[in-house]
Amino acid sequence: MSTTGNPGTPGAAGTGIRLHAPAPGWALDADVVVVGSGVAGLTAALRCAAAGRRTVVVTKARLDDGSTRWAQGGIAAALGEGDTPEQHLDDTLVAGAGLCDEAAVRLLVTEGPDAVRRLMAAGAVFDTSAETGEIELTREGGHHRRRIAHAGGDATGAEISRALVEAVHAAGIETVENALVLDLLQDAEGRTAGVTLHVMGEGQHDGVGAVHAPAVILATGGMGQVFSATTNPSVSTGDGVALALRAGAEVSDLEFVQFHPTVLFLGPEAEGQQPLVSEAVRGEGAYLVDADGVRFMVGQHELAELAPRDIVAKGIMRRMQEQGARHMYLDARHFGAEMWENRFPTILAACRAHGIDPVTEPIPVAPAAHYASGGVRTDLHGRTTVPGLYACGEVACTGVHGANRLASNSLLEGLVFAERIAEDITANPPVGSGPGIPVPATGPLQPAEARYEVQRIMTEGAGVLRSAGSLAAAAEALETLYTTALGELESRGKTAVPGVESWEATNLLCVARVLVAAAQRRAETRGCHWREDHPDRDDAAWRRHLVVRLSRTERRALVVTPTDSADFPSVHHPLSLEK
Repeated sequence: MSTTGNPGTPGAAGTGIRLHAPAPGWALDADVVVVGSGVAGLTAALRCAAAGRRTVVVTKARLDDGSTRWAQGGIAAALGEGDTPEQHLDDTLVAGAGLCDEAAVRLLVTEGPDAVRRLMAAGAVFDTSAETGEIELTREGGHHRRRIAHAGGDATGAEISRALVEAVHAAGIETVENALVLDLLQDAEGRTAGVTLHVMGEGQHDGVGAVHAPAVILATGGMGQVFSATTNPSVSTGDGVALALRAGAEVSDLEFVQFHPTVLFLGPEAEGQQPLVSEAVRGEGAYLVDADGVRFMVGQHELAELAPRDIVAKGIMRRMQEQGARHMYLDARHFGAEMWENRFPTILAACRAHGIDPVTEPIPVAPAAHYASGGVRTDLHGRTTVPGLYACGEVACTGVHGANRLASNSLLEGLVFAERIAEDITANPPVGSGPGIPVPATGPLQPAEARYEVQRIMTEGAGVLRSAGSLAAAAEALETLYTTALGELESRGKTAVPGVESWEATNLLCVARVLVAAAQRRAETRGCHWREDHPDRDDAAWRRHLVVRLSRTERRALVVTPTDSADFPSVHHPLSLEK
């Protein structure tokens, strides 16, 4: 169910919806709690700690197991000779298909180069030319210049993660690993007061606890596990977006899920995390071909295989439809063994592990869910619509990506906005008035097996190809999952047993309902949102964002509101309950 409403007007005490969980059995006190250990989370933690703030990092897996480590291609910034922030801005705006917030993009591309240099000063080592000693730069889709810095050939994320984790250890920042964040703690006026969390396994802390802090930074990564096949790790279950919604925050642009064009095709029944074949492979000259060896992207866009990702993904899907094929091919045999081994060792190993040798044969590829361009709505300082709650990285919607993220802008966005959040917390420390008021759980938990049902529903109805019919079927099926569990709770007082699997399934259903509701409303094709029944972009009606929040007066309702323009409304923090 969805209704309309006004963006920018969250209530004071959130929605009143919380996950069913045991009461916290332990607690920590801090000035700042950072949830997530990718580039965004660890950068924010390091900056806050350096400014003298007591900082605690909470991460769902190990500290070095954030989403960042999976990033292959690199980090985009205007570092090369002849390149400028203005050119980077232009490429980003084009990829974003009219929905980028230009102020956010300008901030990203102008502050980005120095942020990358600070990352290097913190210990990250990028690949350099043996002849000149300068950073080696490559191209990816949508970029008109070589501006992608990489490390270890195709292991950029792993190198950035290594450097930041070492810096966190050196700084002595307190960490809580293997911990699933549950809900935001809020005071009587709706201000942030910390988080509740569940530690999985044995350690210094065990079971459900709390970290009390007036500032919470969400850096929880993506929600790719809402689909059956994704490049995201198994922990990417939309926990941060779901927590923010329950706390009363707004999310935006969740319909814009980027499907990476070239994911190793492992068969039609493959599920879970799939191996990514980086866009940098095409940047170095690989071709997309069909089974007959025809380069089908030539003539579809001036950049052919290096067009923005939504265009390449659509090109692959169209060719698959035309030929009744389940995948296309990426041909890089002309690279030779030496280039594969030196430039793309990670991808080479992954392909060979699945019986494919890119040196001698084309790689079977198909699009898979990769990146959420939307997320928790923030301003240019990472502030959400809940006082004291910040968001950065993939969980956030800063306005940088618009309708389609430009390749390798994600690591840069996490880096730049994490620094801005730390600056804001240092200059304007959030003030709470207590440890948070316990709120009884009122929403139903989904059973663990609902995870796979949500993935099936979303893959069939809200994948690369969408239509009014497919989205209506998905919305009905998701609503049935929700109302069935809600009915059991309200009529019999029963819900699924609290635990990691049921909490994750509940979060996935939450973000799936929002995604489908927004996709139904956006009756056009734009960026990575492709409506077969509305194949054209409609700037007059839809060059605007969709802002979604949970209703505070009717628990089942999603309030979906278009903005008046492509600009985000300001982030306000009214401290009075919705009437």
